[in-house]
Amino acid sequence: MNARIAKLALADGSLYVGRAWGAEGEVAGEVVFNTSMTGYQEILTDPSYCGQIVTMTYPLIGNYGVNLEDVESRGLSLRGFVVRELCRAPSNFRSGESLDDYLRRYGIVAIEGVDTRAIVRRLRNRGAMPGVLSTTDLDDASLLAKAAGSPSIVGQDLIREVMPAEPFAWEQSLGDWAPVGLAQSGQGDRRLKVVAVDYGMKWNILRHLQTAGCDVTVVPGTATAAEILERNPDGVFLSNGPGDPEPLDYAVDAIRGILGKVPVFGICLGHQLMGLACGAKTFKLKFGHRGANQPVLNRRTGRVEITSQNHGFAISSENLPDCLEVTHLNLNDRTIEGMRHRDVPAFCVQYHPEAAAGPHDSGYLFDEFRQMMLNRQPLAAV
Repeated sequence: MNARIAKLALADGSLYVGRAWGAEGEVAGEVVFNTSMTGYQEILTDPSYCGQIVTMTYPLIGNYGVNLEDVESRGLSLRGFVVRELCRAPSNFRSGESLDDYLRRYGIVAIEGVDTRAIVRRLRNRGAMPGVLSTTDLDDASLLAKAAGSPSIVGQDLIREVMPAEPFAWEQSLGDWAPVGLAQSGQGDRRLKVVAVDYGMKWNILRHLQTAGCDVTVVPGTATAAEILERNPDGVFLSNGPGDPEPLDYAVDAIRGILGKVPVFGICLGHQLMGLACGAKTFKLKFGHRGANQPVLNRRTGRVEITSQNHGFAISSENLPDCLEVTHLNLNDRTIEGMRHRDVPAFCVQYHPEAAAGPHDSGYLFDEFRQMMLNRQPLAAV
């Protein structure tokens, strides 16, 4: 079989030539990297990657294939996929198809055989940047011009591309995969009604909420405070999602209308939106946090949690409003990873406690949300 050619052009003028796989075509997006050694299927189906071309730092991708049990959403939302080497002969008893076939089925353009170390080093030094990945236009000058003219992800509203069109009820739990402590937390007490606002939510969050004793209704990220509160929830969950939080005025307004009326728990984009609703500011990280081994300090307990993360924006620690207290810090760069509201029952974290990429260090947060809904009091101070 003759190898198809693909090219990746970055906005800074760099160009990478490799072999095409996945679907034919051309895509533009923000080029980012993820340092996880496993979990490529969860990465591919995470809607938070909408608008991005994802580069994997681990060199061999696809070795355990793809299965239908580990998906995190209805489809694939990323723009493109970049790997050093694609495994075309997966070996795993749970595998249902190859990664190549999976990306072809969902129309995702991909490239292999490029020096991903060089790409990642460039992104670390110069920051995440727009790029173009193509199997159809292979003219260097044309691709570089397109990359230079591609828009930044800053200022884009991407959640409308990945949120559900209509509300729906979620019924699936973690099942046999539930950690013992979390499985027990949802037993014995009454079940609680949670409205989950979906800005591009990973399904494992919903599985955790259901296992923690919650009956969950999912609503689109454009839902107003009135539409959420008319469901009489015991609590409201704010989900992860893609892109820049600052253009999402409608989401910020809805959260302002909810705070103080019902307990609130936010993750990732939900964390950023809650911060904006309380008067905080956000900023774009140089190259983001995307990986499965990010160390986070819980300032309330003094413990370090090994966390899974995927975000390119963060809450600014400068001029943080008095109503918010920082509960978690990233130990790599000291950025804010968690906050609690001092006056009303609401808290949020920047990382993904549902991901559990090996350790289950952060699963307690779902139990804390349940307890907050039961006692309707703010979390304890640091």
